[in-house]
Amino acid sequence: MNDDDRATEAYWRDYLSHPDSLQRVGRRLFSRLPATPRCQLCAAPFAGPGGRLMRLIGKRPSDGNPNVCNSCQKVLIRYHGGAEVESTALFADIRGSTSLAERMSPTQFQALLNRFYTVAADTVVAHSGIVDKFVGDELVAVFPPLLGERHAERAVNAATALFGATGHRDSGRPWVPLGAGVHTGTMWFGAIGEGSHVEITVVGDVVNTTARLASAAAAGEILVSVQAAEAAGLEMSSERRTLALKGKESPTEAIVLRVGELDAARG
Repeated sequence: MNDDDRATEAYWRDYLSHPDSLQRVGRRLFSRLPATPRCQLCAAPFAGPGGRLMRLIGKRPSDGNPNVCNSCQKVLIRYHGGAEVESTALFADIRGSTSLAERMSPTQFQALLNRFYTVAADTVVAHSGIVDKFVGDELVAVFPPLLGERHAERAVNAATALFGATGHRDSGRPWVPLGAGVHTGTMWFGAIGEGSHVEITVVGDVVNTTARLASAAAAGEILVSVQAAEAAGLEMSSERRTLALKGKESPTEAIVLRVGELDAARG
């Protein structure tokens, strides 16, 4: 590792580990402007009245990466790289999407996905998280410490809020059935890519484990690893499940949450 690489890693470690009060205030203000999509980092809206307001102050989607604004993209290009940091990841995906698609026209199914994307993105931003990406019918989000304390608690709250917003609290069926996983640990967070085509991503075993937890969750379930549950202050005597996750040598212990049970699960 040369001096430039060490300087970049030091920048990211400091950036990720210390909550930035100015950025948090900016995200809160921008998130109140109704519009999706948004910048992954600063939450500046790109569409609607909010997008028009952002363009007046010079913020617009980056030419190299439409998921971030031009201002944040300059930072990513300047500090190309990343660092390891303890964070919490949230994966949530649609259960039975193949069956849903069979019962709908392609246009109707696309409209359902777009509705899910919008609700999921708004929920993550409202809980000070970052949408890493949508992969088909799955949300991938991360809650780093740079956006505030208690990242595990924010991730769990975002998961339960998302389930509520998709109708899992209703007496009838949700308008889209979800399963989710939440896990806390050390992950690599930073900017990858070449030239102006740079994007934010997270990698590491935490990401893989969270994906496996989400896959193992039944419709209406949020599987929270014991690491994330302890960090979020959940009651550890709640329903537990021992899981043999694909690719994991040791069993994974998880707390099972369902919408409406979060308050009861808190210690």
